Amino acid sequence: MPHPDASRRLYGLDALRAIAILIVLIYHYRVIVSREPLFGFMSQLGWTGVDLFFVLSGYLIGNQVVGALARREDFSLRRFYARRFFRTLPNYIVVLALCLLVPMLNGKDTAPLWSFLTFTQNLAMRPGETFTHSWSLCIEEQFYLLFPLAALLLLRRYRSPVSAWWLLAGCSLAAMAIRAVMLSHHGGADIGALDYYQYIYYTSVTRFDELLPGIAIALLKNFHRETFERLLAHGQKLFLAGLALVGFTFYGFETYWYRSGIGVDYFWTACGYSLLAWGFALLVLSALSPASWLHRVRVPGAASVALWSYAIYLIHKPLFKLLKVPVAKAGVDVDGYTGMAIIMLAGIAAGWLLCRAVETPFMQMRARLFPSNIRSAAPVAVAAQG
Repeated sequence: MPHPDASRRLYGLDALRAIAILIVLIYHYRVIVSREPLFGFMSQLGWTGVDLFFVLSGYLIGNQVVGALARREDFSLRRFYARRFFRTLPNYIVVLALCLLVPMLNGKDTAPLWSFLTFTQNLAMRPGETFTHSWSLCIEEQFYLLFPLAALLLLRRYRSPVSAWWLLAGCSLAAMAIRAVMLSHHGGADIGALDYYQYIYYTSVTRFDELLPGIAIALLKNFHRETFERLLAHGQKLFLAGLALVGFTFYGFETYWYRSGIGVDYFWTACGYSLLAWGFALLVLSALSPASWLHRVRVPGAASVALWSYAIYLIHKPLFKLLKVPVAKAGVDVDGYTGMAIIMLAGIAAGWLLCRAVETPFMQMRARLFPSNIRSAAPVAVAAQG
């Protein structure tokens, strides 16, 4: 049987999700395999794919929750959490077991098992530890837990999005301030790489704000429909504006975030991640606009890569570690086109296999047991994206 999310997909969001996972693969190829910028500037900036995933998650989950509340539907927290567990836990548990049981995948330190099972390992994580790329999953799972509660409190009680907008703005400013404070407290411009990752890059309180632009889109769509439709009428302009802002932040991170003799820059640490997320949000808006080519054009293979993206993200980094030495010992240059093709395609293929063998059966079960977040919904054969 097919994956329940294989139909009713939006081409533009699929394209963005496919881009996000591909640039993450590019970044981790440099980090894990080659140590060389074989893909140019994206070898340095491919980490931004995770930021794009955050914005997409903020919109997709925000739209589910905010949309139900705006329509006064009987939104069920139990169903929502059950659907999230069916979506995220099976793949995660399989890859976690792989990382913990295969010795060569263990880092210099391994967090306690309870922290992995509660998605809190990112709160004290440092580079080189076991399963470090799970940090972003922690932030997303914490978001799944807390956001519906906050939305129910604000939107169901007050029946107005005004308080939600104020909270969103306040949290955005707070995150920038927290990053600046953390940088100052842990060495300022001279902060070490390990401390930067632990206290600024990995931790939830400094990165949660990148989910907020996606929530903002959901609020616009469901509570300010006329404004939302007017924005979507300018899909091509949104696309160009998004490219411009993302390009600006790429340039800023590449050129100014760290400079030899000067150190880590306060502005780009405090504000750069937020600017990047809002740039990606403009691209998400463009992807939702029928006036944008990003919405209309179906990129070959993008839907499949997007469908497998969660599984690819989980499995690719352990697989890169497993393949690096055997491929090199086989006489294949990992810095050459053949080596890159073998390892990158293996990462995608492993994600496909994980999706097919583990994720798809659980998603089919989810479609039968919890077809919707709404209590009155009847079982259906096909689930929506997310």
